[in-house]
This record gives sequence, structure tokens and C-alpha cells, in this order.
Amino acid sequence: MSKVKESSEWKVSAAALKAHPSERVCSLARPRQPAVGWQPDRPLLPTFGVRTKAKASPRICQLAHPKKTRMAVTPSFNSANNYLTQAKLSSRIHLLAIPKKEHPHYRPDRPVSSDLPKSVLEAVASERLQELATPKPRKPLFEGFDPYKVSSAALAATASPRIQELSLPPARWCGTISA
Repeated sequence: MSKVKESSEWKVSAAALKAHPSERVCSLARPRQPAVGWQPDRPLLPTFGVRTKAKASPRICQLAHPKKTRMAVTPSFNSANNYLTQAKLSSRIHLLAIPKKEHPHYRPDRPVSSDLPKSVLEAVASERLQELATPKPRKPLFEGFDPYKVSSAALAATASPRIQELSLPPARWCGTISA
């Protein structure tokens, strides 16, 4: 590969040298004027004076209060049972409060210190199982791995008649396609 020499000089085509910008491009190229009433060196307002002179409106005072609850019965935090006895729940709520039953075939987790059967302790993995347990060796990109290489099995593969049938467009489209 040849290295390109970077330069601060750019070649400009003859057409670009003869081009004239439109009025819109010229108006966009001009810097924006400051807003009316803008003062460049306006002093900051003293913060103490602002705090003492500011007064909240009645609406701000109203929003500052906490929301009032719409409960007819106010709970007493001293006796929670008293509140629960006064509340009336629907039969649907009672039905939903009943916990679900466990499935008959559910087996809870074994404790960590559970005993293992002797057959498990003496089990030996077969050669095929050990082969399946080991991951395929992969070469990194810098060691010759080509992710775009197509395997010979993929090259020799042929589609079944059903796959070929599914790959065709629907019959209703065949009349509308024009060459």
C-alpha cells in the first residue's frame, strides 16, 4: 500500500471556482445578530436581594402543601389491626390473596450439604461426551482465521424440492412482475 502524503492544499475544480452562491446561501453565511435588548456586560443581580423580595403566588403555596388523601377511614398507626378490621374487601380480592398451590411434580432445591448417590460419584464421562464438551478450537484473526470462508459441505449442499417451492414468489405476484 502506498501512503498518501497529507497536505494542507486542496485542489479546487474549475467549476467550483466559477460557481456563484445563491441569495439563500449568502444569508445563511452571514453571522447572526444578537437579540434585541441584549447587553454585553450586564451586571449580575444580587442574590440576597432577590431572595428577600420574592413572594410566592397563592397557587405556588397551594402546590407546596402535601396531597390530601381521599380515604373515608384514616388509619391509626398505633393499631394497624383496628384499621384492617374496618376495611371491607371484595370476594375477588380474597380470591386473589390465596397463594397458588405448588405443582405436584415440583421438587424444591436440595440443600447444599445433601448426599449424592454412589452412582453419580462413580460416573465416568465417555470419550464422545468429553469430545462434545470441549469447544471447537478457533484461531484468532491474526493467526489465519477467516470468518468468510465457506465450508465444503455448504458448497455441495442442494435445496430440497420443498425449500425451492417456498423460495418462489406467491402465484398472485407472478402476473404482476414485469421484466
